Amino acid sequence: MSDAFARVPALAAQHLLLAMAALALALAIGVPLAIRAARAPRLAAVVLGAASLVQTIPSLALLALFYPALLWVGHGVPALGFLPALLALTLYALLPIVRNIVTGLRGLDPAVLEAADGIGMTGAQKLRIVELPLVLPVAMAGVRTAAVWTIGAATLSTTVGQPSLGDLIFAGLQTQAWTLVIAGCVGAAGLALGVDLLLGAAERAARARRWRRVWLALATLALAVAASSVPLWHVSERRIVIGAKNFSEQYILARLIGAQLERAGYAVSYRDGLGSAVAFGAVAGGDIDVYVEYAGTLWTAAMHRNDTPPRAEQLRAIGDWTRTSRGVTLLGPLGFENAYAFAMRGRDAAGQGIATLDDLVRVAPRLRFGADLEFLDRPEWQAIRRAYPLRFAAATPYSPTFMYRALDSGRADVISAFSSDGRIAADWLTVLTDPRHAIPGYDAILLVSPAHRDDARFAAALRPLIGRIPVTAMREANYRVDRDRDKQSPEAAARWLASRIGL
Repeated sequence: MSDAFARVPALAAQHLLLAMAALALALAIGVPLAIRAARAPRLAAVVLGAASLVQTIPSLALLALFYPALLWVGHGVPALGFLPALLALTLYALLPIVRNIVTGLRGLDPAVLEAADGIGMTGAQKLRIVELPLVLPVAMAGVRTAAVWTIGAATLSTTVGQPSLGDLIFAGLQTQAWTLVIAGCVGAAGLALGVDLLLGAAERAARARRWRRVWLALATLALAVAASSVPLWHVSERRIVIGAKNFSEQYILARLIGAQLERAGYAVSYRDGLGSAVAFGAVAGGDIDVYVEYAGTLWTAAMHRNDTPPRAEQLRAIGDWTRTSRGVTLLGPLGFENAYAFAMRGRDAAGQGIATLDDLVRVAPRLRFGADLEFLDRPEWQAIRRAYPLRFAAATPYSPTFMYRALDSGRADVISAFSSDGRIAADWLTVLTDPRHAIPGYDAILLVSPAHRDDARFAAALRPLIGRIPVTAMREANYRVDRDRDKQSPEAAARWLASRIGL
């Protein structure tokens, strides 16, 4: 628990900086927009409708959409990390700010406005001296709501490579390290309560017309944000950024890669929790320097291939494609395959005589299918359904960890397991064979960004990993993180794996 909470201050600082930057940008856009909308009913309908529409989009989806949008813009615009998170959170913060200001301005007593006109105030004077001071308490209530929403949604910025308290939450959920989840949640709740407390004090002072207290509360918040940005003031050494997707194996391999690079004298940092499309785009764009991908993912999702050649031929084709199309170097396979594999409880498969996907077809209408979060939307699932007319009674997506728990608890009868997962053997699962070869090869491969294409020292640090990791060792390392008892951290599992393969 102490180790988990030791990571909170640094992540909380970046979390607060992101959330408050988004809130400030939302205020800069929302306040003038709301003032204009309050005087133009048609504009108000459009603005409030658009802001409300943004709220209907899940925050995770909105964050993810900004990544390809910025990638398309190009020209050196950073598509990963702070910028996409900032833009998405700004949109989320607009609605309560705009709505409260518009409502407040429209609800002012007409007699007060007439009196201001009567003494000859200009429109700007009336706004500054009469309207804004009267509407400030209502506006502050909207700002408080926007602040809490933004701090909560900022935990999801992990998915686009921006460090936040979501790093702890996502890593904890995937590895079942509940102390990390607790630390992340407590940290985010503490930030939200602290910011709301300061803004609440400003709101109460505004209602009492105690403007000095308003500025004192806002200055305290500004000082906290400035303090959180201190680590960014000094120019640090160039760090190698290692990417990782959102499951245990990726966390372990990222730390294994990091240890190799640190021994070679590089300073490293990690971008965890990335989606498949985001990760490949990030290494191609130079937002991350190296990460582990799986051959079948690129083959189907990026190259749009639906054939299943021999694995060696597939790897050659992928290497040629990544190099010529995106400048990314395929340094080599790590030595094991992590393929999609349909798995059932061993006793159920034996009792129903199911050993292959062909056997599964006849009983699928009676079974519930549990898939990982991406699988049902991936080309592999479409290829499998073309080869095998599978029609399940229900299909439910889960995060990888909870997918296995759904199978164990009986909420799912079949899952889209991963062939290098240690839980397959530990839980006595039966993996169904694929006689029609619908699933392509899924060798774990090391991809390097264009910036290090000709970096011999960088390649030399990583080459000892090529062809070195057998699937049995990877399964054991994964299980050390995923098991319920005597659980290890990804860092500890990576050290064990390094020792196991003789590094």
